[in-house]
Formats: sequence, structure tokens, C-alpha cells
Amino acid sequence: MDPQDLQETIHTKLIKSGERERLKELLRERLAESGWENEMRALCRAFVRDKVTSSVRLDDLIKVITPRGRESVPDNVKAELLQQIRSFIASNAV
Repeated sequence: MDPQDLQETIHTKLIKSGERERLKELLRERLAESGWENEMRALCRAFVRDKVTSSVRLDDLIKVITPRGRESVPDNVKAELLQQIRSFIASNAV
């Protein structure tokens, strides 16, 4: 099975089992606990404040914040989610 097919199979099984939603909720909890949400909120406010003389478009905000948000997810949160996904794959014989 090529990597693309494997990824699609895993994604489908995560959705059908409800595990994807559970993982999303776990991610939300861990990000809130780490202060990541507050950090992103502050970045958004600063971006809007800096653009006070011009209109702020959501697309522009997303382009600026998304890369910084991805980079700033704590390593322990990434590791925990990766371990959860690996456990799911192992227990579901993907």
C-alpha cells in the first residue's frame, strides 16, 4: 500500500471509529492547558492592532497566524498525540 492510500485508510478509520473527534478534543484540552490558545489570541490581537489604519481581512490573519501557531505547538503535545495515533493504528491493525 502506498503512503497516500495508507494515510487515507487511517483517516477513514479514525473518523468512523470516532477516534478523530476524541483526538481533536484531547488536542484542544492540551493546547488550552499549555497556554497556546492565549498566545494565539494575543498574536491575533497584535496583528489587528497593528493594522488599525487599514481593514483586516480574515485571510490575511490566517496567513500570518497559521505558520506561527503550528510552530508553537508544544513538543509534548505533539508527542502525546502521535503516541495516541500510533496506539490506535496498532490496535486496529491498519
